[in-house]
Amino acid sequence: MSPESLDETIRYTADVVLLAAGHVLLIQRRWNPHAGSWALPGGHVDAGETSLQAAARELAEETGITVPVDVLRQVGAFDAPGRDPRGRVTVAYTATLPAPVAPTPLDDAADARWWPLNNLPDLAFDHADILTTTR
Repeated sequence: MSPESLDETIRYTADVVLLAAGHVLLIQRRWNPHAGSWALPGGHVDAGETSLQAAARELAEETGITVPVDVLRQVGAFDAPGRDPRGRVTVAYTATLPAPVAPTPLDDAADARWWPLNNLPDLAFDHADILTTTR
């Protein structure tokens, strides 16, 4: 183990893969890292909440779309070294809506929109891997 790995910061986040009619909801990041890039809605788990609660909260805070926690299904945990320069552990959740709901970019999102699954932009972090695991 290298000395650098002993100083690694581990932060806990949650992401949401929200699907509807062959589309996935993405946000355009307002801040670094990856400012201007497209990503899954998500963010840090706050003190006193679970990753499931954080996923639902972050989805609402970034897109204005509310999904009850009992609808979200865990995809898995993703913790590859280097996946996020701020800290690397995320738990991803997914839900499927019957039809797309118009998002409103809020909070950390400069934009929010539905993208066809067969025509996605390059995604920030390891979000392409998370999306592949979901499908």
